[in-house]
Amino acid sequence: MKKFNIRKVLDGLTAVSSSSSSSASPPAGNPASDAVAESLQSEHFQLCKVHHLIFSSSSAQQLHHLARSRARRHTNHLRHFGRPGVECYCQHDSGAAVIQLQFLINEGALVSALADDSIHLWNLRQKRPAILHSLKFNRERITFCHLPFQSKWLYVGTERGNIHIVNVESFTLSGYVIMWNKAIELSSKAHPGPVVHISDNPMDEGKLIIGFESGIVVLWDLKSKKADYRYTYDEAIHSVAWHHEGKQFICSHSDGTLTIWNVKCPGKPAQTITPHGKQPKDGKKPEPCKPILKVEYKTTRTGDPFVILSGGLSYDTVGRRPCLTVMHGKSTAVLEMDYPIVDFLTLCETPYPNDFQEPYAVVVLLEKDLVVIDLAQNGYPIFENPYPLTIHESPVTCCEYTADCPVDVIPALYSVGSRQKRQGYSKKEWPISGGNWGLGTQSYPEIIITGHADGSVKFWDASAIMLQVLYKLKTAKVFEKSRNKEDKPCTDIVDEDPFAIQIMSWCAESRMLCVAGVSAHVIVYRFSKQEVTTEVVQLLEVRLQYELSDTDSPEMVAEQQSLPGSTSSPQTSAPPSHPSTSSSSSDGIRDNVPCLKVRSAPLKQSPGYQVELVVQLVWVSGEPPQQVTSLAVNSSYGLLAFGNSNGLAIVDYLQKTVLLNLGTVELYGSNDPYQRQPRSPRKSRQPSGGLCDISEGSTTSEDRCKSPTSGKRWSASAGRGSARFVRDGCCTSLLSRPTVLLSVCPLRAAVPPDARDSSFSRSRSSSVTSIDKEAREAITALHFADTFARRGESCAAPTLWVGTSLGTVLAVALSLPPPGEQRLLQPVIVSPSGTQIRLKGSILRMAFLDSAGAILPPAHEAWYEPNAHDEREEREKARKRRPVSVSPSASQDLGEIHYAVVCSEKQAKVLALPTQSCVFKHNITETSFVLRSDVVQMSNGVCLTCFCANGHIMALSLPSLRPLLDVNYLPLTDMRIARTFCFSNHGQAMYLTSPTEIQRITYSQEMCENLQEMLGELFTPVETPEAPNRGFFKGLFGGGAQSLDREELFGEFAAGKASRSLAQHIPGPGGIEGMKGAASGVVGELARARIALDERGQKLGELEERTAAMMASADSFSKHAHDMMLKCKDKKWYQF
Repeated sequence: MKKFNIRKVLDGLTAVSSSSSSSASPPAGNPASDAVAESLQSEHFQLCKVHHLIFSSSSAQQLHHLARSRARRHTNHLRHFGRPGVECYCQHDSGAAVIQLQFLINEGALVSALADDSIHLWNLRQKRPAILHSLKFNRERITFCHLPFQSKWLYVGTERGNIHIVNVESFTLSGYVIMWNKAIELSSKAHPGPVVHISDNPMDEGKLIIGFESGIVVLWDLKSKKADYRYTYDEAIHSVAWHHEGKQFICSHSDGTLTIWNVKCPGKPAQTITPHGKQPKDGKKPEPCKPILKVEYKTTRTGDPFVILSGGLSYDTVGRRPCLTVMHGKSTAVLEMDYPIVDFLTLCETPYPNDFQEPYAVVVLLEKDLVVIDLAQNGYPIFENPYPLTIHESPVTCCEYTADCPVDVIPALYSVGSRQKRQGYSKKEWPISGGNWGLGTQSYPEIIITGHADGSVKFWDASAIMLQVLYKLKTAKVFEKSRNKEDKPCTDIVDEDPFAIQIMSWCAESRMLCVAGVSAHVIVYRFSKQEVTTEVVQLLEVRLQYELSDTDSPEMVAEQQSLPGSTSSPQTSAPPSHPSTSSSSSDGIRDNVPCLKVRSAPLKQSPGYQVELVVQLVWVSGEPPQQVTSLAVNSSYGLLAFGNSNGLAIVDYLQKTVLLNLGTVELYGSNDPYQRQPRSPRKSRQPSGGLCDISEGSTTSEDRCKSPTSGKRWSASAGRGSARFVRDGCCTSLLSRPTVLLSVCPLRAAVPPDARDSSFSRSRSSSVTSIDKEAREAITALHFADTFARRGESCAAPTLWVGTSLGTVLAVALSLPPPGEQRLLQPVIVSPSGTQIRLKGSILRMAFLDSAGAILPPAHEAWYEPNAHDEREEREKARKRRPVSVSPSASQDLGEIHYAVVCSEKQAKVLALPTQSCVFKHNITETSFVLRSDVVQMSNGVCLTCFCANGHIMALSLPSLRPLLDVNYLPLTDMRIARTFCFSNHGQAMYLTSPTEIQRITYSQEMCENLQEMLGELFTPVETPEAPNRGFFKGLFGGGAQSLDREELFGEFAAGKASRSLAQHIPGPGGIEGMKGAASGVVGELARARIALDERGQKLGELEERTAAMMASADSFSKHAHDMMLKCKDKKWYQF
């Protein structure tokens, strides 16, 4: 019987409805309808979450030990760490913050206590941890939990000072309760406060020590149900720790002191220590210090014990960073941390509390990092952290996600990134080694690039489930630093973070990187494996402005630029060096001034990304430059293009010149389809890195830029008519350089728009009039391609496609000189082609397909070492090693066609080139708008993906634009999601849900099916260490550790049932996850049983060997005794 597939039925219905809404269905005989065979179907798509990464934050968090794996908390989230590469994220549904974690050591389970007075039991035996049981307290607030090693009874301390006991297996309360008034009796007249510590005596499980916040410590006898001793101190207690022999314990207090108590001497402490307090000479009490929040007391067999504490610094240490103090014998080491300490945990060789602990490392949880200190080496070095915990040292402002990048990129980035790491790490391996790796590594490499508010750029290896930082670039090094508050950059366009990264463009094949910042600056970087010192940073300044005026025509601008003696150009009045941010005109209006000052001193650049060129937009007649809204770089052409709400600029970064600098209106020429009205200039302050609607800002109306400003450094001796360009120490007259003529003649006829496309009103805001919006048109998308720029062309050529916020796509033709030396000497000719394509809504994405429907990637140059001694030879090696990618149509027949894919906020179109006829059109959404879109390569074909503001994620086939996927995934609740959402090849996508959380998702059915195998395992059963030997005499006289049958004390038969109103039991989620957990639990039980059998067989074998040795010894003794008897048999007594 054939299986019924409802998805195909829905797919057919969707296709019918979409075809009815399309206004440009392909005519009969159109090669677009029958020549391209599409292999992608709806069953190839499924949306699911791949992995959720939590990066450290400032909320309180906890750590605990589980077979050398760790867990940490972030509000209601849990993040588990194992060996490098083993990581898991989970969260509580209630949303309450986690206050404490307790592992069932070597049992594959975890108990979490939440701020809403609930405790939860997590099953870690499955790849996706799930809650098995929950217990919600109704009348008391939970303050502390303690679970003894190899025990199923959990002690829960409350704010009222009572202690309740929970059976971890059934998650039910015992009738045994320790009441606060019974514990303190008459030792205090007031309430002792909440319970801050619970732990059992290492040598006697029947003795429980209870610490109250007020300073009272009680040693409770569980069997007799009364207090043996009470210890009182006049300072509040924060933590308590036992000596392993159970005869002493140590307390940390709020005045920065440590008190050591003998168990049988409750009158006063045996010793009082103030680690960071100044000792007065007259013997008085030391000055109080800050509270010691936690202390641990660990012993060793061969040396002095370790006392490790956090806090306790003197109050006069203003500005000192948080410290962890390690006291070992007579030495005291103070280890400063970069961030405040949240918690710490000492790693020991044994889990038994009644044995020498032998500490070897300390795990310190900071607000924004996780540090592990090696206690076995002198100086206490730290281990190199393999976990990605510092993604948001500075907030993430933008992201790029590249799947299936060249295989040599990640090793190259790792090679230069490893040199950035500081020295002095411990030589030992990372001590956290729990869990097993999954099959999480893809068959193709993946890289995530994050831009940050401080101007830094980080490259992450995302090939596995877990991220690994590869390389960090600091773009702020290019600019001068302000030495004081008065010497701040005179930007006036950003309130803070003037170096924040806004847009990034990366060519993986050539490794060219281009970043745009919020201060209207663009930086071009090349990748090099050699260190270099740049004497002068090469700089271009661009006056990019927007004006609607009838006095100057584009022809007049071109004519003025072609005049060799024109003195009105800003080139002739440039300052003698990098422009100062304090420059202004005679009437006080700031003009020709960039927002940031480029560094004038030599710049030492380490291996990695090195500055090639800095482009800055300058102030124009008192108006600040607008932020860059689109960016593109092409390594094969050697060109950089960027645009903003004023216009478009094209830069030749090889010759360091500006090729095109036009307002958006000038790109249309005389064929502007919009009725625009001039607007009065209005100065505006722009947000620093936030996502804003680029069509709803202010506009400017300054003087038109007569010619592009170019130059690296101006010579002070040059006259007004003979400005010179200093490059590599040689002075070259700017006017002697080849003049680039801008073709701004009347444009050819544009593609006639459809009647349905005549309305271009946007759906984001109804408060802005259509005239107001049409008067300002921003550049929103840029794409370099080898295709047909004009209608009817017979040969593909380099082009730049420009998309605007009013839904227009314009094509700019590029004429490049031959490669080699001529490319550096001859000019690049740039001319608008007259091609216009119009869609509803702002243009988001453009791409091109060949006649078979495959993606036409932009041409690129193979990477070569730019700092090599023989650059030509290096380029030739690179070309032989990896040929330059060019468009396939360059060498094909004249009848070859391309498909242009254009996606806007409202619709998508596919046009056939060079005829420029619309062959397919699809209205994506009517009630919302598209935030992100991309043309991605799947395993079976190519598709167009979209993420809408209403939360829908869609996939459309190409070139037919047939709907393949439409899932209501995530409503837009945070602009951060819109700013960081990225699609990539092979069904991958990602976004930031908060400043500290990355969510990776997939829309590929194949990956969803294999996702379970890709995940690692958190729990692997290990052999429990053998308990410490009690010794013959301790066993004979009862001096060893005393065990306790807790079941006999806390069970229902002895203690009765607890009150039902005290707590409510909530069973965990059932279904498939519960069944998987139960199945994995059975497997774990079998594994433990097998280990137990192996241990028993091994011990029986050892017993047999010892028995045989004893028998042999007895035989030998009998033989010697018989010989002695024979020897002495006939002797008299006096003969001995």
